[in-house]
Amino acid sequence: MARIAGVDLPPQKRIWVGLTAIYGIGQPRARALCLKADVEHTKKIKDLTEEEINRLRQAIESEGRVEGDLRKEIQMNIRRLIEIQCYRGLRHRRNLPVRGQRTHTNARTRKGPRKGAVAAKKKVAARK
Repeated sequence: MARIAGVDLPPQKRIWVGLTAIYGIGQPRARALCLKADVEHTKKIKDLTEEEINRLRQAIESEGRVEGDLRKEIQMNIRRLIEIQCYRGLRHRRNLPVRGQRTHTNARTRKGPRKGAVAAKKKVAARK
């Protein structure tokens, strides 16, 4: 089983698909890494030799940030936006869409389930 950047790669998948299990590596970057490491991207991960795995590992390390470092950098960027109280930072703090999407309808993923405010008012009125 190949372990690169602290992630166990799925052995049944091809290299260019399996590398996408690493945070920060998508399909185009995975294929570019295979070219850089001189490994055939259509090979299955279970068929890789130790030398090929080491070449892939070195290519990924030289390419840039992945996994924990990348997650940490993104969190620090969001934290900075919140601290300087810019518009994007305020949207992050309130858990609302950051990139200008509408919120009157939609935005349920970001806002969470609908609040049952109308039902609560009826119960209060019925008690009086």
